[in-house]
Amino acid sequence: MGKDYYEILGISKKATEDEIKKAYRIMALKYHPDKNKSPEAEEKFKLIAEAYEVLSDKKKRDIYDQFGEEGLSGNIPPNGAGMGGFGPGGGSYKFSFHGDPRQTFAQFFGTDNPFEMFFGNMGGVGGGPGTGGIHIDPHHGMDTDTYSFTSGFGGNTDRIPKKAKKQDPPIEHNLNVSLEEVLKGCVKKMKIIRKVPGVDGTVLKEDKVLTINVKPGWKAGTKITFPREGDQNPGTIPSDIVFIIQDKPHKTFKREGADVLYTAKVSLKDALTGCRIMIPTLSSEEFPLRMNDVITPHTIRRISGRGLPYPKEPTKRGDLIVRFDIQFPTSLSSDQKRAIADLLP
Repeated sequence: MGKDYYEILGISKKATEDEIKKAYRIMALKYHPDKNKSPEAEEKFKLIAEAYEVLSDKKKRDIYDQFGEEGLSGNIPPNGAGMGGFGPGGGSYKFSFHGDPRQTFAQFFGTDNPFEMFFGNMGGVGGGPGTGGIHIDPHHGMDTDTYSFTSGFGGNTDRIPKKAKKQDPPIEHNLNVSLEEVLKGCVKKMKIIRKVPGVDGTVLKEDKVLTINVKPGWKAGTKITFPREGDQNPGTIPSDIVFIIQDKPHKTFKREGADVLYTAKVSLKDALTGCRIMIPTLSSEEFPLRMNDVITPHTIRRISGRGLPYPKEPTKRGDLIVRFDIQFPTSLSSDQKRAIADLLP
């Protein structure tokens, strides 16, 4: 009975290309003879490489799915005439595993020694062995905060050339967020399409979704970096993908650091005689503000704690600053002018 490559990788027969890559990554690292010293590891490592070579190649996989391991050896039965390039009475294609699973491994990971790449000389980047997932590393003390999102074991370091001399320049994208999103924080998912080398030397396009956890209070200019998530070009280290926070224009408020500015329109009569104004807030509630003093173009009122969170102290918030736009009448009658002249000094 022939080998069951799907069972070797622990995947279903409907597995996608990404699922095949993920399964190979996990299994190859688990059974690599440099890491796994069990007696069966070396043979298992070879079978895993062989299974990946077949299932990651569409032509080989189609033959295997129809005719099994014998089909890969060229023993395609006469009814296999429907296969492109195969004539009646047998197949002309013959799969030959190159016999060195380390070569398959090196082509996939971009190095024959990934353990040094994952665990050594990484400067603390990543979540440590087996953690996976994305974590955030804030760098404080800068005018603009910078954050690095890095994946852990087996993450975005796939197929990075071992002898790369330089890194491609970073790719920057603006990430627009509303003031309401800055108030509470939010999750943004950004889809990127990058070039990656295939096992056979071809260039493939890979879709990937990067998840950004926008924290409460993040200000415009904050940079979030995903190291080495750009195109994987031969001979260079992939670019860092950098997202830069930008404030979306708001119809009601304007941001000034952690403070939020609001301009209230009042009539000249209310400005002179006093009034009660309902002030909107970012949390959709209204705050009543009583003005008894004369309102001038320079009058300002602060409503404490109704602004945005401070990025480094999110439990504290800035103020809601109210300015005033006094609506003057466009014309006055003679009687009105005399009455005002008599009232004002």
